[in-house]
Amino acid sequence: MTQEISEEPLVAALERLAQAGDRGALSALRRSLSEDAIAQAYPYVVPFFPREPTPWLERAYLLVAGIFAVHPVSGPASLAAALRRVRDATGSTSVEQRFIALLNAHPDDLGTHLRHAVSLVGSQEIPIDWHDLLRTVRSWNSESARRRWARDFWGGASLEEGETT
Repeated sequence: MTQEISEEPLVAALERLAQAGDRGALSALRRSLSEDAIAQAYPYVVPFFPREPTPWLERAYLLVAGIFAVHPVSGPASLAAALRRVRDATGSTSVEQRFIALLNAHPDDLGTHLRHAVSLVGSQEIPIDWHDLLRTVRSWNSESARRRWARDFWGGASLEEGETT
């Protein structure tokens, strides 16, 4: 099976904001994680919505943009592979428990689980493949997306090839 490697235009734009050091935009995106401030993300995210997005797609784009602003460091590792690196570096069993809770998360609760996971990865300064994260969140209701992350987390050394230390 070939893994999708296309660039997501929204993520590319977010990465440009981070590279430019646009603290105002990143701050607005972080604030948008609060339901009462979500409109602050619209100028940065809505232009990247598909032509006729479903409510879930709109939510996925807004969620990933807000979480990106929490840890705007891009790299080749999926969030699952990055969490595996945190687990391996810290020896903490709670990382695996959090990951299982993330995989089991209902779409309504996904944002909370993703924020915690990204904060944990950010605390270890591990880059994340934000393009992969957006694709995975968009297809969260598909069991195959979660199984792919499970392979990234529990799959072992063969996944280290594309990751940076």
